[in-house]
Order: sequence, then structure tokens, then C-alpha cells
Amino acid sequence: MTPLMSKDLIVHFENMIYLPFVLTILHKDREMIDTMPFKLKRPYLQMVDQAIKCAENDLRTTRIYMKRQQYRILKGKKDDLFTEYVFYYNGYEDHRKYMHFQLRNRTEELIGMYLSLTGPV
Repeated sequence: MTPLMSKDLIVHFENMIYLPFVLTILHKDREMIDTMPFKLKRPYLQMVDQAIKCAENDLRTTRIYMKRQQYRILKGKKDDLFTEYVFYYNGYEDHRKYMHFQLRNRTEELIGMYLSLTGPV
């Protein structure tokens, strides 16, 4: 039986799942803003760029922590409703399934958080 993971450790593993999604979406949104016929694009681009910078910094910090602790995460099986992730930590292996709508909703929540962190331009 595997020991229970601490909430802090779960946050790091989930950052490795969600932050790449967040960054992908923010980069695509930035490209769309850049090509859309806005009169004043710069404030929108600056806001998205600051959100990208914050998310990249958090992902970098998480990757460094995971590497130092020798923790790994691998994407497992995927079907119509679930994606499985395998967490490797302290010699243990933990399989967790995430529903696709759960992944989408949490990613949307994080994007909102990163956009609100940007503050005034």
C-alpha cells in the first residue's frame, strides 16, 4: 500500500499536468489577439504576456522541485472520459485518473487566476 501523498506534493504533480495546458492556451490566445483587428492590441498582449511569464515561472519552479526530489509524472491511458497520470515518488507509484471536463475546468480556473495576477499594465 502506498502512503498518502501530502497536499503540497499533489499540488506539484498537478502543476505538471495543468501548467502546460495553461501555457498552450495562453500562447494560442496571444496569437489570436495579435491577428485580430483590435484598435489597441498592446494592453491585451501585455496582459497575456505577463500571465505567460507568471505561468512559465511557476512551471520552472515546479520542474526544479520535481527534479531535485527525483519525482516523475507520466501520462498513462486515455479514453473518452478520463486521462490517467502516473506519479512516481519516494519509490512509490500512484495512478490517478482525471476526467477531461475536470482538466478543462481547472485549466480555465488557472488561466483566470494568472490573468488576474497581471494587475495594471
